[in-house]
Amino acid sequence: MAAHKVYIVGAGPGDIGLFTLKGLSCVKNADTIIYDFHINAQILTYAKEDAELIYAGKRGGHHELTQDEINQALISRALDGRNVCRLKGGDPFVFGRGGEEAEVLVEHGIEFEVVPGISSAVAAAAYAGIPLTHRNYSSSFAVITGNEDATKADSSLNWASLAAGFDTLVFLMGVKNVQSITSHLIEHGK
Repeated sequence: MAAHKVYIVGAGPGDIGLFTLKGLSCVKNADTIIYDFHINAQILTYAKEDAELIYAGKRGGHHELTQDEINQALISRALDGRNVCRLKGGDPFVFGRGGEEAEVLVEHGIEFEVVPGISSAVAAAAYAGIPLTHRNYSSSFAVITGNEDATKADSSLNWASLAAGFDTLVFLMGVKNVQSITSHLIEHGK
């Protein structure tokens, strides 16, 4: 790990065996770890004894820290000369706000690196024995939010294209909206 750098690390889907070696290296060498609810807590046992651990958990609409507070913690710790590990469930660029955090770091001239993680979009299907693609049945798949930003005036999901354009659809964070999701898809011919 480089000094004074932020590592935006995907912690994978929960099975500690699916956490990457590079992600583990980032955890072991971090001065500060800012972590979410959706990680395997065993990962934190690999942190340095004197590492600062900041829980930024988001679960079921309750946020321990706002996104602005998380961004400020990343900025302040990095500018203070600390190696920072931003530990996020799954992959940080699959509905994980990793892109937003990277933008803030760029705005402040802070060096960062993204360490991909295995997304639950792929892992859950694999563990369930469901191939996302299969040469006889499915040549395409899409990963879709099941929980669009509530502040958006209109949905940006093109239901007709989703229903007709992809063989396999993976919805993440959609439990509360499963009725609406299935209704839209059926309405558009799925």
